[in-house]
Parts: sequence; structure tokens; C-alpha cells
Amino acid sequence: MYFILCAVALVPARAEPPAHPTVLDTAAVPHLGAEGREDYARFLQQATPRAFALSPTGAWGWASALPDAAATEARALELCASWGGSGCKLYARDLSVVWPGRESAPPAAALKPVRSGPGWSLVPDDRFFWQGPGQARGAYVWAHGRAAGGQDSRGSQPQPHVRVFNNAGYDVLRFDRDPATDETDAAAEWLHSALRTLRAQGYQKVIVGGQSRGGWNALQALDAPGLVDGVVAIAPAAHGARGSPAWAWALEDLMRVLTAARSPAARVVVANFAKDEFDPDPDRRAALFRTLNAPRVGGLLFLDRPPEVSGHGGGAESGFTLRYGACLLAFVEGGAARCD
Repeated sequence: MYFILCAVALVPARAEPPAHPTVLDTAAVPHLGAEGREDYARFLQQATPRAFALSPTGAWGWASALPDAAATEARALELCASWGGSGCKLYARDLSVVWPGRESAPPAAALKPVRSGPGWSLVPDDRFFWQGPGQARGAYVWAHGRAAGGQDSRGSQPQPHVRVFNNAGYDVLRFDRDPATDETDAAAEWLHSALRTLRAQGYQKVIVGGQSRGGWNALQALDAPGLVDGVVAIAPAAHGARGSPAWAWALEDLMRVLTAARSPAARVVVANFAKDEFDPDPDRRAALFRTLNAPRVGGLLFLDRPPEVSGHGGGAESGFTLRYGACLLAFVEGGAARCD
């Protein structure tokens, strides 16, 4: 369970901007002062289930990522009342506004896979806003990790920084793989096929991100020019945790993946964390990642052991999204190469 606090990213509008989901409009929330609107903006970065409760007296409270929707809503109402709110009611639930008289829900995402094959699927995630290739700013494909114990990660919610992209207009799709057949190079081929499908559908930008093995596969997508506009690789790894015999060739394999990059227009983010039990040699890996630059890719933003978080799962922590979420979006879309 994680709780995320992050400011809403401000991004340039498209020439013909898609409809703005009502729940994202911080100015439309009644009764809140400046502090409340700032906190509502943080709420918009939260994983689902999520709920924001509001009182006509100006008090508020929100909760996210509790075991179920009922517990999440009860906690939001409890927090609103604890701050002196009377008559607290839910204003927002997940992606919808539910305040009486202001109800608004976004279009539903298609639940069937966009592309699939034996052992994998590319499927829209209905926990995120969906607009479709004709209206979306782009597509963000999230690749989950491969659990060491063989657990099934299909359907797991993408990391919270993905909501920064989604709130800015990107559709979010999951690259789900069956753990029984999820081998590294096979998954890379599946991912290439999935990304080509999104290109054919007409998305203006195609971003692929992932954590651990998913991040490794995202980097492998750079070997095909024009396949992706951006990569967000969070703690990329493919050789097991500390003690794995595969660590003997992990750095050699990483060098091979990086030298295969042939995507001069793609903007690449790599985040490495301290105390990562899947990192066989932090300093040498960092040196290798720093070689990933022009002309093989369009730019590199390397977050090398940032102080806010640590561990292999650091990208799922609140401090990471709060500090870097908006920066990742800005960089991938051509902005500054540093997160100052």
C-alpha cells in the first residue's frame, strides 16, 4: 500500500485539446481555499481506489489505495469530519465527480486487449482516463516487473508517476505477461509488436515505461528507430536479486542492450536507486547508463540514486512522484534535461 503526494503537472495544450475531465479541474471544487486546492491537486496523483470528501464549511479529507472502495470512502469522510467539517460528502471518487448537482464521469476505457498473443496482452487500464488515439496526447505503455517467486503481476496498477502523464492527456495501457512464459527476450519481441500496433492506430506519441524487468524491456524497445518517442525505465533489471548466478553476466547484457539503441528521436529516463537488491554493481551500472546518449537516443535523464527514496521499489514511493513526476513528463516531451 502506498500514498502519493504530488503537484499536478502543467503542460502545453495541443492545438485541438481533448475534453478536460471534470475531476481534474481544481478550480471547480466548491468551498475550498488555496490550501485545499493544493491538497486536491495532490489527491489527483493518487492510485485508485481513491476518494475526496468535502464539507460546505471548507474542511476536506481524502484517502487512497486502501483495500477496497468502501474503506477508502469511509476514511475520506472520517478525515473530513476530523478537521471540523460538518455535512461532509464525497466530491470525487476515482475518476469521477460525485458531488450532488455536479456529477461527471469520464468516458469508459475499452476493456478488451488492443493486441495480444500467447502469454501476453496490451490492454487499456480503466483506472486511468481514456481518450483514444484520435484525441489523446499520446499513449503510455506500462510494463510490470517479473516477480522472483513467479507471482502473477498481470492487472497490477502502474506506478503513480504514470498518473502525471495520464492527467496530461496520455492514455495508459498495461503490457501484461503470463509469468509462466515471461522470458526476457520473448517479452521484448511481444513489446515491439504491441508498440507497432499503437503507432498504426495513430497515437501522436508512444511512451513505454516499466519497473524492474519491465524497465529492462522498455530499454530494449530502443533498438528499433521510430518505435517509441520516450522510455521511462525504473530500476531496470533482468538478472535476479542478490545471490543470483546470473549477476556474473548482468553488466555485459546491460551493455549489449544499451549499445543496441538506435532511436535518435527518443527521450530516455533511467532511475536507479540506492540499496537495490537487484543491482549487482551500482557504480558500474551508472557508468553504463551514462553512455546512453546522442546520437543513439535523443537525450538521457539519469536519476542516479536520488536521495528521496531507495530500494528496488523506490519508484512506487510518494517521494519519487512528488519530486520527479512532473519532471519526467517535461523531459520526455522535450523539456530541460535536469530535474532542478
